[in-house]
Amino acid sequence: MTKRTRNPQPTRPASTSRRGAGAGTGTEPVAGRTRIREPQRQRSALERYRGLLLGIGVAAVVLVVGGALFLGASSPAYACTSMLQPTASPSVAPGETPRLGQVTRDLGRNHVETGSSVTYEFCPPTSGSHYNASRLGPIPPVFYGKDDTTVPEGWIHNLEHGAMVVLYRCPEGCATDAQTALGALQQQLPASPLCGFPPGSNVVVTRFDQLPTPYAAVVWGRVVFLDSLDVSAITTFYAQSADRAPEPQCQQAVPGYTPTPGPAASPAASASPVAPAASPAPSSSPAAASPSPSTAP
Repeated sequence: MTKRTRNPQPTRPASTSRRGAGAGTGTEPVAGRTRIREPQRQRSALERYRGLLLGIGVAAVVLVVGGALFLGASSPAYACTSMLQPTASPSVAPGETPRLGQVTRDLGRNHVETGSSVTYEFCPPTSGSHYNASRLGPIPPVFYGKDDTTVPEGWIHNLEHGAMVVLYRCPEGCATDAQTALGALQQQLPASPLCGFPPGSNVVVTRFDQLPTPYAAVVWGRVVFLDSLDVSAITTFYAQSADRAPEPQCQQAVPGYTPTPGPAASPAASASPVAPAASPAPSSSPAAASPSPSTAP
């Protein structure tokens, strides 16, 4: 029986690898082909830091936009150059009824863009630039509670049409009993003196902390400062000064107006006022208020 013999494994040649183009690379070069190593291109600074620069750019945009929004949200709705101070009442002739309040300088009556901030020469302003937009200027003539927000740019437009604005500051006017009394004030007043608008229909009661006294009543160009909520003084001031403004809401308030009765009309009838829409009840919620007597500019 003959033994099969396995083919012997081919022996590797001695480690006599060629020295040449492939030397030191661990691989044998392909015969007839020469490997040429391309020189490595160095990346520019922009390519190396592209991600970082992009991140910085995004962060800068976020900061700019966020800063603009913050400044817009935190910027004051109005500003006061100075605080108006009470002055002594002028002397009157014997038997003459003194007119309450002090006359103030006219600050103009320009319309400004809704939402813009106005700097008034003095506060409380009795005239000046204001908004001209439905329910934003003039604002509804109601009682605004301590947490409701109004700005002079709104209620100055009410003054321009002959309204009276009763202002109160906190903490005095924000006490519970004070808020109750302020909420009832409008209905304690009579009809407006010249136009005969129903009680409260052209009176705004609102918080305004930039006051030298706890309370004040304001009409166009005139203010009376009060140390307490003096309803009698407010009523007198209303009777003496309301309805008189650059843009009155009835003919009777126009200087020099003289009623001319018709053949069948009495003088009283011909001079009857043009009443505004239904008078709103006092409310601590401005959203529930009816429109002001007029929203004409």
